[in-house]
Amino acid sequence: MLLNDSSPKAEPWLVRRGGWVLAAVGLALVAVLAVRLTQALAAKKQVTNKVAVPTVSVTQVGLSTVPTTVEIIGTISARYDMPIGVEGDAGRVAALYVEAGDRVKKGQVLARLNVAVLEPQVTNLEAALEQSRAEAELADAEYHRAIAVGASGALSAEETQRRKSTAVTAAAKVKVAAAMLAEGQAKLARAEIRAPVDGVILTRNVEVGQTVSPGGDALFRLSENGEVELRGQVAEQDLPLLKLGQEASVKLTGTSGTYPGTVRLLGAVIDPQTRLGTVRVALKPDPNLRPGAFARAEVTVSNAERTVLPQTAVLTDDRGTYVLIVSAQNKLERRAVHVSGIAGNGVTISDGVKNKEAVVATAGAFLQEGEVVNPVVKDAGA
Repeated sequence: MLLNDSSPKAEPWLVRRGGWVLAAVGLALVAVLAVRLTQALAAKKQVTNKVAVPTVSVTQVGLSTVPTTVEIIGTISARYDMPIGVEGDAGRVAALYVEAGDRVKKGQVLARLNVAVLEPQVTNLEAALEQSRAEAELADAEYHRAIAVGASGALSAEETQRRKSTAVTAAAKVKVAAAMLAEGQAKLARAEIRAPVDGVILTRNVEVGQTVSPGGDALFRLSENGEVELRGQVAEQDLPLLKLGQEASVKLTGTSGTYPGTVRLLGAVIDPQTRLGTVRVALKPDPNLRPGAFARAEVTVSNAERTVLPQTAVLTDDRGTYVLIVSAQNKLERRAVHVSGIAGNGVTISDGVKNKEAVVATAGAFLQEGEVVNPVVKDAGA
């Protein structure tokens, strides 16, 4: 009975106690969630701030000494390209003594034609000359004997005159035979193709057994003394800037080496179709300078102070050519510029930027005007 009487009195107290415990637990959970949310918002704000302020490389505007150059584009050629062919009669090539690239001396035999017919002819002419000389000596001796005995009346004047005529005729036959022999010997000599000057054989266009004739294709091409030059063309407006004797730097296509040269000839006319003029640059002989190779030369005509920026700093869109300037507040400003040329380390700017201004060097296309950035100086102007 006592238990039954006390139970109803204890229930409100227990209910109130459980409510306070639940409330305390709820407040604790709310506090924890508030702290977590505050930390997350702070971290998100920090990440957002990092993304919003990118770091960019900038370069300071400065003046550099930029050489004004004229470019000559052309091919390497032999300075004196001499074709060598057959001078005498047509014939079959019997022997070859040189190959392309060989250095030869003046008078050196390059090839020989078949002389199976010419040699007997020369031998026959030599014999004919000897016979004519013997007949001339006999006729001359008889004429002198006629003169000796003619005074005593042993021979008539007519006989003496006849012997004189015979002697003169025999002497003339000797000259004819000698001329014919000289002609035959010349033909025999021309059967040997010789180098007219010292030089280097550029090409050989003949084979043993081939029949060649005067007026046909050249058998060999010879570069006198191995001298080469660049034969190129320049724009009409650049030709007056070039002078004889100016130094040039020649570079072959596909190679990094350069070869010194000198401007030796300027064309007298401008092609009315292409508006180009011809220029020849003398080069020192070099095994790598082969005729026919494509090359380009640069001639420095003057030096001047110019504003030079990296090519990556100059951008172009539908509004024109521009750069991004970093202001004192680290904000990006668009600045229109005019590109006047190309230098070895960038492009030359004629107007649009001022000295010591900071210009975005790279990745400018991914930035926007008015954006705040963190500039890092890449290099300074000269």
